[in-house]
Amino acid sequence: MKTVTADFESLLNASVTVHGHLCPGQVLGVRMAMYGLGRIGVQDPKGADRKKLYLFVEIDRCATDALQSVTGCSLGHRTMRFIDYGKMAATFVNLESGKAVRVVAREDAREKAKEYFPERENKYDCQCEAYKVMPDEELFYHEEVTVNIEPQDMPGRPLSRVQCASCGESVQDMREIRENGRFLCRSCVHGRYYRLENAALSK
Repeated sequence: MKTVTADFESLLNASVTVHGHLCPGQVLGVRMAMYGLGRIGVQDPKGADRKKLYLFVEIDRCATDALQSVTGCSLGHRTMRFIDYGKMAATFVNLESGKAVRVVAREDAREKAKEYFPERENKYDCQCEAYKVMPDEELFYHEEVTVNIEPQDMPGRPLSRVQCASCGESVQDMREIRENGRFLCRSCVHGRYYRLENAALSK
């Protein structure tokens, strides 16, 4: 059984403060972050190593808040990318060394959690406590991967800004689509996630 360290407890407490409550996803996310950072050789993600780290997350659930809390990576800093796979997984990239590791939560960890705290009738309480002490190998597996991060996806000032020929809105960082010699935004080409209720009042 893994020993709960002071570092882990401190990181978990900080993450719970950001997230708002303790849950299995918070524990798993903190453990995943510690595991992934160790695999790529990043020791101080919010300090000396902050410019080395890039993170891809594959799920928009509780664990993602924990990953952000521990690593310091975020969408706003452009050091985190959300890839909507719906998987409890994240890829940690050391930009300096080029080493990248994808860490995946094991599905059977939920069942194994019962072996650690069989007296806990509430499965979420059981998972919270078990995930704190289960060995890394029972919680995760990892894959060494290669990730190509394009210049327009890196932190820093926008590399480009163009105006959509259809709606007139600006598009940054080469997210535009060129069609028949015109620059168009993706929402004009592929459709919006929202519906305009009164276009006359919107501009």
